Amino acid sequence: MTIGILTDEQFKAYQSDGYVLVPGLFNGQETDLLRSAMETDPNIGERLYARTDNDGGATRMMTWNHPGNSIYGLAARSIRVVDTMEALLGGEVYHYHSKLTAKNAREGGAWEWHQDYGYWYHNGCLEPQMASVMIALDHATSENGCLQVLKGSHLLGRIDHDITPGAQVGADLDRLEEIKKRLELVYCEMEPGDGLFFHCNTLHRSDANESDKRRWTLICCYNAARNDPVIEHHHPGYTPLHKVPDSAMLEAGMTFGTGTDEGFFAAPANPKSLEEKSNRS
Repeated sequence: MTIGILTDEQFKAYQSDGYVLVPGLFNGQETDLLRSAMETDPNIGERLYARTDNDGGATRMMTWNHPGNSIYGLAARSIRVVDTMEALLGGEVYHYHSKLTAKNAREGGAWEWHQDYGYWYHNGCLEPQMASVMIALDHATSENGCLQVLKGSHLLGRIDHDITPGAQVGADLDRLEEIKKRLELVYCEMEPGDGLFFHCNTLHRSDANESDKRRWTLICCYNAARNDPVIEHHHPGYTPLHKVPDSAMLEAGMTFGTGTDEGFFAAPANPKSLEEKSNRS
């Protein structure tokens, strides 16, 4: 039995653990195209912004709301990803936003423990019917700051988030200390092209990249269509998502190279937004 691209065992693992790793979500040629698109698209390079951690380490980021016809837009719209998200979230989904997180060698900063829904709740999304897939563009290891998760933490529900001592927005520190005593910490090491699907209430963080190897990832986030936000915010309300065949990336790469997208969102200063105050993933 398969659910989206997940086996029944993988689907059950997601339900119990709050995440599931899918090796080879994108093959080597597709991953090369994704990596090249991230590196060469001027729409990204000219709009990268830095998020710093408590020690001054900087991660370069770019966030956009609507996927177009670039390689990375087609990846977010691919049947293998969208059908899997619809299986995980129990119905139609739409693209909430995507982002590049670029932890360069000996530069990329750390992220504090947080839940994505700790921010998205304040964007008017009433239910935690949301999830993300992290796609590794490079090797992600414990040495260069791979994602860490607390296994099963999505079952705790939403946890209050606030400014931490280092000025990041993270999960309530007192509650977090008790959670860490009970739940297993997992380092999600990934090969290029691997995909990590994770629930919006899964607690996650990452260390600074102190290695000589960079760690770039593409993260695509989705919301259930039935969970349309009740307030206007910097991420979109329900917008129909047009799926494309899994072959679309390679076909586009042969036709026009990596391609570019328009319609980016560069986050404005918004003191009401926990998400925009925060350094994430």
